[in-house]
Amino acid sequence: MSPPPILDVEASGFGRGSYPIEIGFVDSTGAAFCCLIQPEPEWQHWAASAESLHGITREILKRHGKPPLWVAEQINRRLAGQTVYCDAWGHDYPWLCRLFDAVEMTPSFRLADMRSLLSEAEAELWHAVLDQVRAEMQLRRHRASSDAMVLQLTLQRVKQAQAQAQAMRGAA
Repeated sequence: MSPPPILDVEASGFGRGSYPIEIGFVDSTGAAFCCLIQPEPEWQHWAASAESLHGITREILKRHGKPPLWVAEQINRRLAGQTVYCDAWGHDYPWLCRLFDAVEMTPSFRLADMRSLLSEAEAELWHAVLDQVRAEMQLRRHRASSDAMVLQLTLQRVKQAQAQAQAMRGAA
């Protein structure tokens, strides 16, 4: 069974006024998409603490970011009709809404919380497996598509571990 698509959003900060600055996802084949987003003129919120985490400056966004309309069109085209999962729905959903509202579009996909994919036993394994995957991947930067890859691989490993545990219980 192929893994579900996983999306991650990096933002200008948290809370009121924050906005998406990078969106990345990994589809069910493992192919990744990642894009910096040029801030809209009214998107002024900026938190130094968020910048220190993801390492993306406003200058980088202005120079290398794509227009919000282009980003929304790309995401819609690539994820149309799918349920896409994220690990921080309470943050990622409002940031996606901010992007799509700015360009007067509606997402062509459904965003859902990854926790809905996990049983209680799998949820208990999640953080240990996540830490292991992060250590193995040794990522040098905190970015949206690499975070999505880590989450997708973690989900696969958690599901495999749970299936193996159930098979062992059934064999006993």
